[in-house]
Amino acid sequence: MEILIISLLLVIAAEATYLVATSATKPMNKKAGRPIFVDTSVLIDGRILAVAKSGFVGSDTLFIPRSVIGELQYLADNADNEKRSRARHGLDVVTELQAMPNVKVEIFQDGSRAEEGVDERLLKLAKQHNGVVCTIDYNLNKVAQVENIIVLNVNDLAMSLRMAYLPGEKIMLELTQKGQDGHQAVGHLTDGTMVVVERANKLIGQTVEIEFIRSLQTAAGKMMFAKLVERSKPADHTFNIKDKLARPAKKAYAKPEAIVAPTPAPVVYHSDNNDQQLVERASKPIRKPYQPRLKPEGDNAKVPYRQATKKPRTSAQNEDDLIRMLNSQE
Repeated sequence: MEILIISLLLVIAAEATYLVATSATKPMNKKAGRPIFVDTSVLIDGRILAVAKSGFVGSDTLFIPRSVIGELQYLADNADNEKRSRARHGLDVVTELQAMPNVKVEIFQDGSRAEEGVDERLLKLAKQHNGVVCTIDYNLNKVAQVENIIVLNVNDLAMSLRMAYLPGEKIMLELTQKGQDGHQAVGHLTDGTMVVVERANKLIGQTVEIEFIRSLQTAAGKMMFAKLVERSKPADHTFNIKDKLARPAKKAYAKPEAIVAPTPAPVVYHSDNNDQQLVERASKPIRKPYQPRLKPEGDNAKVPYRQATKKPRTSAQNEDDLIRMLNSQE
C-alpha cells in the first residue's frame, strides 16, 4: 500500500513538472498580439498604469513573469523599509493592471525564482517568444539593445512627451495673429504648439523675443503662455566737463553759533485811572556764549579737572572774606 501511494505521488509530480515545462515553452497565441514582458523596475515605478489606461498598449498583452513577482515578494519581506514599501507598491500595481478591463494582463509561469537572475530570464523569454521588454533599468536597456531586443522604456516615452520649452526659457518667435483678448498676440512653435504672448497685440507680424511663463496641457493639446522680454537701454557713461562745472558746489560745514537769549519786550500796564505808565521789565542777563572747558596742561596736569579750571583768588578777595566772616560772628 505504501509503495502504491509513493508511486502515485511520483506520477502526480511528473505531470506537474511536464505542465510547467510545456507552459513555459509553448508558443504565444498570435491573436494575443505582441508579448510585452514587464520588468520589476516598471512595476515599482508605477507609471505603467497611466500608459496602459491611455490605450497605448493596444492589443498587445502584458506578460508579468512569475519570477518578477517572486522578486517583489522577496524585497517586500526581507529588504529595508524603503525598498519594502516600494516592493509592496509594485505588487499593488500588478493588482490594478489585472483589474483594468481594456488591458490584457497574464502571469507567465516561469517559476517563482530565476536562478540566472531576473534580467537574464526576461531577455531569454523575449528571444524565445519574439517579444519585447518593458523596463526603465538603464543597464538592462543597454544589454537588450546589444541582443537586438526591442525595449519599451517608460522614461523615453516621458521625455518625448515633455514640453519643448520650460517656464523661464527665452526664444525668438514670430507673432502671426491676434489672441482671444485684445492685448494678446499668438505665435506657433515648430511642432505646432500655440504660444499666447501677453501685451503684444501691436507687434503682430514681427519677430520678438519672448519668455515662457507657464504651460497648459489639455485634451485638445498643449498651449503655452509667454511675455515680452524688455530690453534695457545701455547706460550713457560719457563724461561732460560742462555738466561737471554746472553742478553746484557743496556747502561748507558751518559750526553752530553761541545761543543768545533774546531781550524781553517792554510790558505796558494800565492803571485804574486810565493813566498809562510804561514800565520796563528788568531784562534778564544775557547768557555768555558756550566755551568748552580745556583739559589742564603743564603743571596743572595732575590737579583735578574742576580745580585746574578755576581762576586763582587774589589776596584782596581773601581779606574781604575774612572780614565778612568776623562781622557775622559779632
